[in-house]
Amino acid sequence: MLIYHTILVPLDATDADRTILDHVTQLARAFGSRLVLLHVADGWAARRFGPDAISAEITADKEYLAAMAAALRSQGFEVETEMAFGNPAKEIIRWVDQRHCDLIAMTTHGHRFLADMVFGTTAHQLQHKLTVPILLLKVKR
Repeated sequence: MLIYHTILVPLDATDADRTILDHVTQLARAFGSRLVLLHVADGWAARRFGPDAISAEITADKEYLAAMAAALRSQGFEVETEMAFGNPAKEIIRWVDQRHCDLIAMTTHGHRFLADMVFGTTAHQLQHKLTVPILLLKVKR
């Protein structure tokens, strides 16, 4: 039987996060998994300055991650948060390796049409570069 010790959950600070968290918390409870909540800031400031970037958006993202983690901890989950900067697919791959994640759980909603056509969706890039399972849930509209 597969056991997921550590589940990486990339969040994008939208309503889509509730979709994945509703599912992943059930898995985490069943397996006793640790959750790693990851947000990748990929705006201009984040890509240009990385961790040194300061903007209202990045500050809001950090506060959002902290609030999500606190809510999950209050339900008894072991939760870590990570803020990354740059290309979402590359950063997710990096954190999967650094945190030794057994599963990635994320939503897909294809909201960046032109970028998706040119570079491929984040999910598409991940499925070709990772060996860990990826749980993809389509966001209900």
